Amino acid sequence: MAKWGVIVNQNAIRNNSGGIIEVKKGFPDRIGFWLEAYFRFEVTTSQASRKVQKRDLGCFLDFMIASEGKDDRGLWSPRLSRAFRDQLKNKTDKNGKRQWSDRTINRILAHLKTFAKWVHKYRAFPLGNPVEKIKLIPTGSSLEIERAISKKERRRMLDAADMLLITGGRSRDRRRNRGGSFQKAGDPSNDPGIENRPRRKGYRAYRNRAIVYTLIETGMRRAAITRINLDDVDFDNQTITVEEKGGVRHKYQISKEGLSAIRMYVEMERDQDFKRWKSPALFLTPCTTPHGSDRPGVLVVNHVWNEVCALAGITGKTPHSARHAMGRHIIEKTGNVAAVQRQLGHKNATYSMQYTRVTRDELNAVLDERS
Repeated sequence: MAKWGVIVNQNAIRNNSGGIIEVKKGFPDRIGFWLEAYFRFEVTTSQASRKVQKRDLGCFLDFMIASEGKDDRGLWSPRLSRAFRDQLKNKTDKNGKRQWSDRTINRILAHLKTFAKWVHKYRAFPLGNPVEKIKLIPTGSSLEIERAISKKERRRMLDAADMLLITGGRSRDRRRNRGGSFQKAGDPSNDPGIENRPRRKGYRAYRNRAIVYTLIETGMRRAAITRINLDDVDFDNQTITVEEKGGVRHKYQISKEGLSAIRMYVEMERDQDFKRWKSPALFLTPCTTPHGSDRPGVLVVNHVWNEVCALAGITGKTPHSARHAMGRHIIEKTGNVAAVQRQLGHKNATYSMQYTRVTRDELNAVLDERS
């Protein structure tokens, strides 16, 4: 990615009364400068979201410099924007496979549209907003509703999560802790059962169970799971308020079952890890972990989810499948798109409306009833 020009606070300041940026004369009128100002004064999303936006807008900056030889704002025209979009659509890797999916291209263009509109507000482009008429690529459904966990899979997942309290983290060696020697090597006659085998020191069965319950019983994204604080959980009103995608605080309702799983974790396991980390996080990294931070990352959430899926005999489902299942469940029970939007925190109701669609399996069941 190209370097982003000069230090912004030498050329632009925030007006304390209205939050307006004052552009002084003699500033370097380059896209690199405007990008620096944009992220310093305008963007207020989370660090993760900012990182994605910088990467996407940096792609355009690199393209502009490669195409025009410089990044002067006056050179950014609608034709240049269309050329950038076409390059994204046609760029392939060494195997001839498209480097960018249609959805990724649309995300990049959406970030570019927001940035261009902001620049145009303070210093108009010679030929008008260069991205205003650039159309996004049609992608059909924007949600993979087909991958939602079914009601049957939900029951099996929750049952498997309960089994973690008995079998989770136990040794797989039948010959350990057997209370005696086998008459013959490999003879399971004295096997005490997996529930009596030693458990890994750092395994947190109640925590892992609560993570799965929270995913399924709220529809929360996996990244949000890692950002929940204990004080975010309102046990009286059955809500969890957490920073979600885009840095927005969102309040999820949670079922009594889900809340009970969290309460059991707090009562049974959390204190031993809190003594080391002294962290406000709800879900804590085991105190036996030599490195790392207080909060388990999204890879830990994935690992916990995959462990429970394996116990339940379920394949091809991700933590996001639980979010889709929550959307389908609310639609089936209420028929109200607004209820889905409220629970899942969709800013755009179009995303919530996707859950009103009939899935492939449901359509097949209807057609089969005629035969």
